[in-house]
Order: sequence, then structure tokens, then C-alpha cells
Amino acid sequence: MPRVLIVEDDVAFRDRYGAILANDPAFEVVASVGTAAEGLAMLDLRKPDVLLVDLGLPDLSGIDVIRHASRTLPACESMVVTVFGDEEHVLASIEAGASGYLLKDASEDNFLSGIRELMAGGSPISPIIARRLLKRFQPEITPEPVPLPAAPRTERSDVSLSAREREILLLASKGYNYPEMGRLMGISPHTVTSHVKKIYRKLAVHSRGEAVFEAHLLGLIRSM
Repeated sequence: MPRVLIVEDDVAFRDRYGAILANDPAFEVVASVGTAAEGLAMLDLRKPDVLLVDLGLPDLSGIDVIRHASRTLPACESMVVTVFGDEEHVLASIEAGASGYLLKDASEDNFLSGIRELMAGGSPISPIIARRLLKRFQPEITPEPVPLPAAPRTERSDVSLSAREREILLLASKGYNYPEMGRLMGISPHTVTSHVKKIYRKLAVHSRGEAVFEAHLLGLIRSM
């Protein structure tokens, strides 16, 4: 039975991962912690088979936790579960030793299948991130006479979000749901939903993770 360590500072996401794994008898959660320091300690103490780690931890980067796992527990498979999927973070995580990279809005089925794929020797990556990575290398392998279209970030360089839409995206990137966003912003959940629909249309996306990813890629919001 694979033994899983969760390192995630957002309590809501940490509880969600723990609940999903607790309902599957194929996995055992050996520890669930909120800081990199605790993650490093649990790696040494619990020696898990799987490390699920966010990158935006409050003390150190999740990349430091992945690097430690790769160095001290070579049999431990590391998978990043995060909001942002920009090339810099993805490539740094892979270089540190991560074998998988999922966005936080992955469904329960995709989350579990990702871990199973990881344990089977695969490298689960959210489709939108895989597409971005492929496009990054396409100019190097495409024959010169065939011109490549501009990357999405330049094609949609004129995308603009209102201050309220940016605020909603920032709250979404931190894991808040619609009612919580409404309370924090002093508006109704229905109004939040209306703003989210506008954001999706402007960015040509269909989920929270894709919206946050695209907005970050276009420089419309800052990474956590």
C-alpha cells in the first residue's frame, strides 16, 4: 500500500486531498502538514512512497522539499499539486526530481489516477501544462519553411481584466470558493459567478485552474 505525505499550506486543499485518499483503501496518508519544514521532517521520519507537494509554501519552496526527497528517498515519487503551471516552476520542479505535475482543480478521479500513474512509473501532467511545454519546444523541431503561429500569450496580449476580476482571480488562486469570495469582497455569490463567467470568456478557458494559469502567464496576476 503506497504511503502518502501531503505538504500543502492551504487547509481546504490539504483536507480535500486527505479526504480523497482516506476514501480509497489503496492508499495510506502517513502525514499531512502545512510547511516545508514539517514536510522535510516527515520525509525523514515517515519515509513515504509518494510526496504530494504545493510550491507556494510559507517558509520554503516546495521545490526544496522535492529536492530533499530525491536526495534522501530515491524510491519516493514526487508530484506537484499547485495553482500555477508556468514553465519556470514546471521545469524547476522536474529538475528537482518531480515526476508529476497537476493543477489544483483536478477532479477526484484525475487526482487518484494521477497518483496511480505516478506509482506505475508514469509522469502525470495536467493537459494544459503539457500543451504549454510542447509549444515551448515546437519551434526547435518544426522545419524552418513552416512558420509557427504566435504563442497564445502574444495572440491574446490585449486581454485586460478589471480590478474586480483580478481580485477574484487572486482569491481563486488561494482556494476560496464563491461564497467566501463574496463575503470578502462585499458582493453576492451570484455576482461573483457573473464575474467568473466574464473572466472565462476573456481568457478563453473553462476552469478555475486554467483561468489562474492563463492570467499568471499573461502577467495579469502575480504568482503566490
